[in-house]
Amino acid sequence: MHIIAFLIRRAVQAVIVMFVISLIGFSIQDNLGDPLRELVGQSVSEADREVMRDELGLNDPFLVQYGRFLGKAVQGDLGNSYFFKRPALDVILDKFPATFELVLGSVVIFLALSIPGGIYCAINHDRWLAKTIMTASIIGISVPVFLTAILLVWLFGVELGWLPAFGRGDTVTLPWGWDTGFLTLDGLAHLILPCIALSSIMLPLFIRLIRAEMMEAMGTDYVRFAKAKGLSTPRVRYVHAFRNTLLPVVTVGGLMIGTLIAYTILTETVFQWPGMGFLFLEAVNRVDTPLIIAYIIVVGLIFVVVNTIVDFVYTLINPMVKLPGAKS
Repeated sequence: MHIIAFLIRRAVQAVIVMFVISLIGFSIQDNLGDPLRELVGQSVSEADREVMRDELGLNDPFLVQYGRFLGKAVQGDLGNSYFFKRPALDVILDKFPATFELVLGSVVIFLALSIPGGIYCAINHDRWLAKTIMTASIIGISVPVFLTAILLVWLFGVELGWLPAFGRGDTVTLPWGWDTGFLTLDGLAHLILPCIALSSIMLPLFIRLIRAEMMEAMGTDYVRFAKAKGLSTPRVRYVHAFRNTLLPVVTVGGLMIGTLIAYTILTETVFQWPGMGFLFLEAVNRVDTPLIIAYIIVVGLIFVVVNTIVDFVYTLINPMVKLPGAKS
């Protein structure tokens, strides 16, 4: 029952958060420009423009427009894209698999490198390799992701010619309709550089975070007690100490995964990756307000879902935290 209570509470919170996000997203549309400029160009008279604005409901009061939008949104209708002439949500969902693969590949890279790297730097903090890794992490934190992406394109795509520098490559359509590049060599080759660039946002941070938490855990009483009991060094390090290191890592990691989705705008732009971020930038340039609002809502929903999963996982790995309604 406590799991149901937790899910109900988070569902209520999610509704409130999504309402605020939709309100903010809908409020900024008037500051983005005139969508009719991109729809009809300069050849249409001002009178015809006003007729079209009336047909689109752009001349209605804000509360009327928002009320109409909210009524449709709860039914899954976020409006039609002015440019694509299709439901905005469908357009975004078509691009979601590309962004999902980019984020997933980045998560795999930074987890595969940050966990062993952080543990090594904590255990061997006086060695030259650990000091080199920590110095590199400082540089990695300081360099913007778009600069890292441009450097990778120049070095591996242009100068060395080892990897493709733009596009998504060959894809395979899965039974449920998603296109994936994970199942083709060309698709995997196109994923390497953008995934490395995107993972550079979290990799240095996680190495330093895991190192700091691991060093703190190694100095706690329960680790000393485990050593005194005669447990093996690997068990003390990787079972007792590392398990408690995971608590802040899971919390920060969940938040950062959501942040990665936001940073895909920069990465996808540099690599011309056909995902949600690149689509959003094009929508801003075209003043495609339904598509812009739909993107903001979808990304907000992803943040809410990820944070809910993180909170749930946190209660599983930390016995001191109880779900609402759980007995003490």
